[in-house]
This record gives sequence, C-alpha cells and structure tokens, in this order.
Amino acid sequence: MWVAHIPVITERTGVSHDQLGGLLLLLGASAFVGMQVCGPLIDRWGSRPSTVVAAVVLSVVILAPVSAVNGATLAVALAGFGFANGALDVSMNAQAVQVERRYGRPIMSSFHGFFSVGSLIGSGVVAATLWLDAGVLVTVAAAGAVGLVVVACAAPGLLPREHHEPEPVRHAGVSDDADRRRWWTGVDLRRLALLAAVAFALMLAEGTAYDWSALHVVETFDTRDSIGAIAFGAFSAAMTVSRFGVDGVASRVGPVAVIRWGALIGMTGMLLAILAPSAGWAIAGWTVFGVGLAGLIPQIFTAAGNLTTASSGRAISVVVGCGYLGMLAGPAVVGFISSRSSLSVGLIVAIAALVFAAAAAGVVRAPAGDSGGRRSGGMTH
Repeated sequence: MWVAHIPVITERTGVSHDQLGGLLLLLGASAFVGMQVCGPLIDRWGSRPSTVVAAVVLSVVILAPVSAVNGATLAVALAGFGFANGALDVSMNAQAVQVERRYGRPIMSSFHGFFSVGSLIGSGVVAATLWLDAGVLVTVAAAGAVGLVVVACAAPGLLPREHHEPEPVRHAGVSDDADRRRWWTGVDLRRLALLAAVAFALMLAEGTAYDWSALHVVETFDTRDSIGAIAFGAFSAAMTVSRFGVDGVASRVGPVAVIRWGALIGMTGMLLAILAPSAGWAIAGWTVFGVGLAGLIPQIFTAAGNLTTASSGRAISVVVGCGYLGMLAGPAVVGFISSRSSLSVGLIVAIAALVFAAAAAGVVRAPAGDSGGRRSGGMTH
C-alpha cells in the first residue's frame, strides 16, 4: 500500500526526489530499530503477543503516510510506520520458525510465498482504486480494517511461547540486566555472524531487482517503460510462484543444497539479463533470477531461529536486520558503480553476492546433536 502510493503521497506533500530519498532512509532506519527492539521482547514473552501488537499497530499507522500534508509530517509518519513494519517482520518470522518446528517439515518458504502474494494483491488493489479514483485515504483505511480483521481471526491460533525451552543460566549475584546483556551465552557467534552476512548478501541481490530490473531493460534496449515494468513483474511473479514449491525441494535435498543451487540459478539468470541480446531475453533472465532467489532467505531465517532456543528472537532480529540493511545497500551500490561505468556492470554486484552465499551455504546445516535444529529429515542435512 505504501510503495504503490508513493507517487501520490510525494505529490500531495510536495517532497522532492532528494527529500524522498532521505525519507526512505529514515523508513529503513526505523524498521531496523523496530527489529532490534522486538527481539528481546520475543524472548521474554514469545512471538505471539509481539506479532499481534505489531500487526495491529501497522494496520493503524499505515494511515499516517497517506494523511501527511508536508515533509515533516511524512517523516514522523514513516518513522512510526517503519518501526511497526520492522517489529512485525521479526515477530512473524519468529512465529513461523516456531510453527515450522512444531509442523515437523519445511514450510518457511510457503510463509514467504504468502507474503509475496500480499504484495501483489496490495499493488493490484492500489492500481484499481487509483484508476477508479476511489480516494487514497478510503483505500488505505479499508486495507487497515482488513488487517485488523485478519489479526483478530488469526491471533487465537498463534503459538504461545515454548516454556519448555531452556532459559539462560543465572548465577548468584548476577542481576537481570547483566543476564540480559549476556543473551548470547551458548550461541555460536561465528555462525550467527555468518548467517547475518549471508542474509545481507542475499537481500542485497534481491534489492537490485526491486530497484533496477525495469530500468535495466528500458536503458539497455531503449524500450518503453511498460516493457521495463514487465521485467519487474516477471521477477516478482517468478519469485512468488517458486516459493510455494521450495519447501518440497528442501524436504528432499536439505537447505544447504537449496541455497547452493538456488544461488547458481540466480547467477545464471543475472548473467542472462546482463548479456541478453534483446529485451525479451533480458526479461527471461530476470525471471530466472527470481526463481533462483525465491527460497534462499527462508532457509537463512529458519536456521537463525533454530540457532538458539533461549534467545531465538534476538538471533532472528540480528539476521533479519542485517538482511534488511542489504536490501537497502544493494540498489545504492549498484547505482554507485553504474554511474561510473554502466548499469550492466553494476549488476555484477548481485552475482558476487550470490557467489558468496553459495560458498557459505553450509552455515544453514544444523550441527550434529543440535536440539535447536529440531526439524524433519533433510532439513538438517
């Protein structure tokens, strides 16, 4: 709803492109803060209450950006919107890890598939209501109301905190604050850092498609904007559809193979897009790129959630947060390089990121005897 309404909101508030860039950074920064604040709350009270609260707040605060009348009010609105969005991102992934653990087989990628479906539906609804001139505030208010209804229906079925999970060991004379500062006790910090780095790389690669796929086709082949839009649409559709098939593959071959082969497919798609002789072949490349990336991030988030039972919320917040930073950094890095050479050269950054992810894929393999990796069959292979 927010992204599809950006042109309308910028016109209403009178912000320039430069100001919009700064506001988008503010949005990203507040989302990152929301993620890090939410992690400890999940560990203390579980992901169910934080998911419900964040979803309710997000359903309400989405009205703020479309109600802004100038740059200052838009900045305040986006700060609150970003915080709620970041908190929900961590909370719902933590809940998904818990559900997947209870379910006994891989389903994380399907959760992300429904997230993608929501994005497609939201953008489609905005396109339709703008065409019908239904009114931005009415559209977003209706979407927020739907969000509140969904939360009310889903909340009773969310899983409570797993009280059987071990808590951090407390020692005599150690305060609660000191104990919380040592939340990482028992956590493999090197593995956590590597998971965060892989998440950064994968979402950096994904971010290049969001910001540059359409422009790449338009500029490289001097074609119409509508053709460029097809490139991004093909990428998004391929990623959405593929996510619903990745869980079955992960059950058979395991998450390590999913990341390695997915990264290889993604690299092939990007090379095809860069070396394409025509716009049609470039669109095909972006489509293959979407297929390759579809199931990679879900494997990383699941591994982060199972890295530790006592502090899974904070582990997920670190990994999701670093991934989000990669999503923000990717387009900027590509833009910096392309301004000094060409956009095709800049897109090589995505290939480098996928090479790193493929090389580090073993990080999602649960150590032998690790109770945190309580998943079925191939998920730990």
